Amino acid sequence: MKNELKIVLLLILGVLLIYLANNDTTFFEKTTDKNMPKEPVIQDQKMINFVTKEGGTEEPFNNAYWDEKRHGIYVDANTGEPLFSSQDKYDSGTGWPSFTKPINDSTIKEIKDTTFGMIRTEVRTDASHLGHLFDDGPNGESRFCINSASLRFIPYEDLADEGYEEYEKLFPYKQAVFAGGCFWGVEHLLEETNGVISAISGYSGGNVENPTYEQVSTGKTGHAESVKVIFDPEVISYEELLNIFWRLHNPTQTNGQGPDIGNQYRSVIFYMDEEQKQIAEKSKEEFDKKNVFNNSASTQIVPFYRFYKAEGHHQDYVDNHPSYICHTLREEL
Repeated sequence: MKNELKIVLLLILGVLLIYLANNDTTFFEKTTDKNMPKEPVIQDQKMINFVTKEGGTEEPFNNAYWDEKRHGIYVDANTGEPLFSSQDKYDSGTGWPSFTKPINDSTIKEIKDTTFGMIRTEVRTDASHLGHLFDDGPNGESRFCINSASLRFIPYEDLADEGYEEYEKLFPYKQAVFAGGCFWGVEHLLEETNGVISAISGYSGGNVENPTYEQVSTGKTGHAESVKVIFDPEVISYEELLNIFWRLHNPTQTNGQGPDIGNQYRSVIFYMDEEQKQIAEKSKEEFDKKNVFNNSASTQIVPFYRFYKAEGHHQDYVDNHPSYICHTLREEL
């Protein structure tokens, strides 16, 4: 009987060692049911230090980024050095963020790890322990199994503001900026459009840096309530976005939309380059020819300079206040 018990225990130990060898975890870590609802995980400095400085490991399925699906990059939590892109992130089923490759191979160091009586490959930067590298990724690729606490996520729409503008080129997206009255409704309708990755409310066209909503509301900063649109040109074209822009507001009304009066509610197309300018001008001509309204569009077509993201409570306002409606989409002519 004792020999049988020993065999069972050895089998259990063997299974545990196989699991450990293929995942970035520790023997005494508590596992978590991934199907159980979780409270949002906050990246606290204590956990960051435990993981990055002490080589610790956080719980699977109970960390900040294992299920993060937004587009953006992941940087070193200690130094801000760019490490991974969401373009290379996938769900490995392990409960930790998994990537097939880093943004730059030279930023990642691979070190032999012999803890727990097995051989693994630790991955780290000069400043931080990140996780481990395995060879069981999709299509025979690598799997970088990384602790969320070693990372900080920067959404694509915030890359420029955070000083990572050069990394926008990692993504196959384009940007457009429109103003058509209260940005709550404009953002909502554009964000519902197929091919739009994200729509963000903010301020453009003024002469005051980092304006607040209260300042813009005075009409004295020169800014218009605007929406930055991040879109996939393989799904929706700039021309098609403009068609929606004309339909979601009355572009013949000058300095206002409905009861919202003031130059902060004016109709504007902020073009990013010469190509967008030409497309916008042609689109405006075509809109006027349709005679949707008695007057021609008063929409300004001006070069884009700077977009300031509006305060948090202005983002997804309509989604958070379902009874609020300030824009509707007219039927296409």
